[in-house]
Amino acid sequence: MSATWAVSDSWTMTRRELAHWARQPVQVVVGLVFPVMLLLMFGFLVGGGRGIDGEYVEFLVPGMFALTMAFGLESTMTAVTRDLEKGVIDRFRAMPMSSSAVLVGRSIADMIQSAVGLVVLAGVGLLLGWRWHGSPAAALAAFALLLLLRFAMLWIGIHLGMVAGRPELVQAVQILVWPVGFLSNAFATPQSMPGWLGAVVEWNPMSATATAVRDLFGNPAAASAPAGEPVSWAFEHAGLLAVGWPLLLLAVFFPLAVRRFRGLST
Repeated sequence: MSATWAVSDSWTMTRRELAHWARQPVQVVVGLVFPVMLLLMFGFLVGGGRGIDGEYVEFLVPGMFALTMAFGLESTMTAVTRDLEKGVIDRFRAMPMSSSAVLVGRSIADMIQSAVGLVVLAGVGLLLGWRWHGSPAAALAAFALLLLLRFAMLWIGIHLGMVAGRPELVQAVQILVWPVGFLSNAFATPQSMPGWLGAVVEWNPMSATATAVRDLFGNPAAASAPAGEPVSWAFEHAGLLAVGWPLLLLAVFFPLAVRRFRGLST
């Protein structure tokens, strides 16, 4: 099978996923509005800002970027389990097409949706007073790190979706996703938490990405460390972890997803 055929099949599957947007506009709108609601809720209703030097909204918005990239895992799982339940994937596997096109098409469509979601959330953040203070190149690098995290979470979602097999079982995974998502520095600094909890939060992959993009945007990352107290390794090397964590997750879950897909009909 030629590479041209595989690319053509992958684009066909991508267009199939994008066509679902037109047929399910409510689902698309909810997916875009939900992160905005969280941003408004934590920015104005719940409040926060413990341990923040500077405007809280400039700390919060990059954290919400990272959190949104992680929460997108649930929509990926739901889409995969829905296709499995209806036998759609089995029909595609029986057709004369590239076997990788199903997963590649799913991943491309998901990344497009994630990029659109980032644009919407960034627009709302700008309306609320968030600004980036670095160069355009640094801002693009920040968004690239966010999409890298999303790409890693996407393949976790694809694998777990195939393992779950039914949309009802996705709810069980959601129970785990939310605590992990909120156990990050999206809303508060690790320095404002108890020592043991702050250490756990700092090593969360979402915390690494959030800290790295705050630095690239020129937004406040945390209060200054008390005199004589060293900055943690995870905080100081957040950029390295923001690349390393997603690559590690991809190294684990990408082959697991491919292997699971190949074994669906065996």
